[in-house]
Amino acid sequence: MLALSATFLFLFCASWSPRAEGDPPRTTTPKFLSKKPGLPRATAATSPAVARTTTALPQLTLTPPASSKTPQPRGTAGSKTTWSPASLKTTAAPTRSAKRVTLATEKPTGETGTKKSVRVKVVKKKILKKKKTKPSIQEKLAKKASECPPLGLESLRVQDSQLRASSIKRYGLGAHRGRLNIQSGIHDGDFYDGGWCAGQEDKNQWLEFDAKRLTRFTGVITQGLNSIWTYDWVTSYKIQFSNDTHQWQPCMNGSKEAIFPGNKDPETPVLGLFPVPVVARYLRINPQTWFENGTICLRMEVLGCVLPDPNNIYFWDNIPVTKDKLDFRHHNYKAMRKLMKEVNEACPNITRVYSIGKSYLGLKMYVMEISDNPGQHEVGEPEFRYVAGMHGNEALGRELLLNLMEYLCHEYKRGNPRVVRLVTETRIHLLPSMNPDGYETAYKLGSELSGWAMGRWTYEGFDLNHNFADLNTALWDAEDNEMVPHAFPNHYIPIPEPYTFPNATVAPETRAVISWMQRYPFMLSANLHGGELVVTYPFDMTRTYWKAQELTPTADDDVFRWLATVYATSNLAMLEEDRRLCHYDDFIRQGNIVNGANWHTVPGSMNDFSYLHTNCFEITIELSCDKFPHESELPQEWENNKESLLVYMEQTRRGIKGVVRDKDTENGIADAIIAVDGINHDIRTAFDGDYWRLLNPGEYEVTAKAEGYHPVTRSCRVSYEDHPTVCNFHLTKTPKQRLREILAKGGKVPKDLALRLRQLRVRKLRAQRRAQ
Repeated sequence: MLALSATFLFLFCASWSPRAEGDPPRTTTPKFLSKKPGLPRATAATSPAVARTTTALPQLTLTPPASSKTPQPRGTAGSKTTWSPASLKTTAAPTRSAKRVTLATEKPTGETGTKKSVRVKVVKKKILKKKKTKPSIQEKLAKKASECPPLGLESLRVQDSQLRASSIKRYGLGAHRGRLNIQSGIHDGDFYDGGWCAGQEDKNQWLEFDAKRLTRFTGVITQGLNSIWTYDWVTSYKIQFSNDTHQWQPCMNGSKEAIFPGNKDPETPVLGLFPVPVVARYLRINPQTWFENGTICLRMEVLGCVLPDPNNIYFWDNIPVTKDKLDFRHHNYKAMRKLMKEVNEACPNITRVYSIGKSYLGLKMYVMEISDNPGQHEVGEPEFRYVAGMHGNEALGRELLLNLMEYLCHEYKRGNPRVVRLVTETRIHLLPSMNPDGYETAYKLGSELSGWAMGRWTYEGFDLNHNFADLNTALWDAEDNEMVPHAFPNHYIPIPEPYTFPNATVAPETRAVISWMQRYPFMLSANLHGGELVVTYPFDMTRTYWKAQELTPTADDDVFRWLATVYATSNLAMLEEDRRLCHYDDFIRQGNIVNGANWHTVPGSMNDFSYLHTNCFEITIELSCDKFPHESELPQEWENNKESLLVYMEQTRRGIKGVVRDKDTENGIADAIIAVDGINHDIRTAFDGDYWRLLNPGEYEVTAKAEGYHPVTRSCRVSYEDHPTVCNFHLTKTPKQRLREILAKGGKVPKDLALRLRQLRVRKLRAQRRAQ
């Protein structure tokens, strides 16, 4: 035993040798640690990308999927992972929890320059890991739902003939009404109710959808009946598939027939994802249970990926929807900021990004300015604005304005003459999100699960479309008392004082927009909404306060009707004469335009406020039947609205424009009143004395007047040419105004001015004597 110990001691000493001072420490690495760690074969196969590919494979037959006991092939998501020592990472790579080694600085000591020994200090660095917020169940479902887009029940791409039912309660509750988010009319029992309702109450009822070609179905989204009179919804249902409508196979969950949970209220959308995607042409939803105090009623959307059909060339989707290479996706707040920054960097000479304020949650309300001189108001150049996202869940307007930014930048750089002229002759302001808090709420749920109202209001619960000051009532009361315009203005009506109080029920987003309106001399605007296909124009509030609908035109009704018609007649979706009604109103017969108050009254709307408090003429554009279209539909929506957006901006060239100047100094006169004979609505000049007045072609008597000046009237003719008529005015100061200015400066009154003032006094005295 002693000899064996001596042998080991000898071998240890022979293998050890002292290291010189300053040499790096030696480490001994075992052979199994020096090898490159390998991965088990199952690890690569279970990556998320491969797993998604596996589950997304189309089921080419309608046979039920195998049970969970069936052995799965290696490499699938269900395969077991075998661990081995070689699969473990054993390299000495530093990690966040690794110790940091610091060496003390070496200094010479004495004449010999002997170095001190190296001091090794071990410091433990504590790193705080950021907690990642886990997505909610609703967000996870929304992400899964986006893998295959909706087939178009809500957006009306699915025709009425593609929907059938086992029975119906009446025509207004037929299968063609079983569409997600469809809205009912005010009158119950008419042809436009809010969903499909079965004529009988048993488990054999069904609602059928014909995709017209093979489709990989992945799920359905259901709602209850939309009605203000009854409460009806389905609480559970089954799904069946077929290729010929004769043989039907149920949707299976393993070895059992799947039963999907339905709704708990009429409006909240509920997503039902199939355990395995199924390829078929027809799909049936078969209600099993329903609200105990109601009946079988539902609305639905079907999710699926259409498969190419080589036997039918009419269904090929190879034709591009649009040639414009734009960012067609839904942008949350962070993505929107990034896109606006990229456009600004791509076209710094014609763009500027600025903020007009913050939302309740502190999100900035960004505006993109597009002009040949961004940041400057040029005398004679009109100011235009588009506003989107007043209702947070109406997302299409937001994306259209972001696309418009990209398009104007790209086309200006390409030298597109139409865009170049538009940018150089107009100062354009684009506000893509007026209600950013509401949009973020809707965005988290996604385009299908946000429903009809989620995100519509601000975080505080304000509907911004009713949050502006009501100036209509004050104007109409003054008109009834014959006080307009000599005792009460017909324009620039002041905001009521209670509305300006800090504790007034006014959203910060509304205050920011009002301040924006007062800061820039906008002449034309449009705010973009969703949920219908129609263009509305002021007034939005009925003159008879107790009426819900009443034709209430403005003094510029002919101009507003023209502006609405311009957009509607150049919109591809509105031009389709045989298109289906969105919900219950038939706007096609009216040319897809309507007076806002004659549709439904909206007190405190932004349209009315813009017209009565500023010079700006504003309309509302309802862009689509679907408030929150799927990303796959955005290219087509851009193509539907691109020409309309451009043509509407070009209406800034319609009417008259000019500058009102002081005849003596040639300086522009701010706040001069421009009155058109026969139109009981005036406008005012901007701070440089320039003005723009929208008018239809014709002859007009126009008067310019300002305080301290003699009014001037001249005839202005508006032609059909693609440019405004220039009508400039030079005003002469009144003798009293000249006297005030001379006395204010401490000067001496000229003889001609004194004589003129004496003549005016004599005329005034004679007039008073005659009156006596």
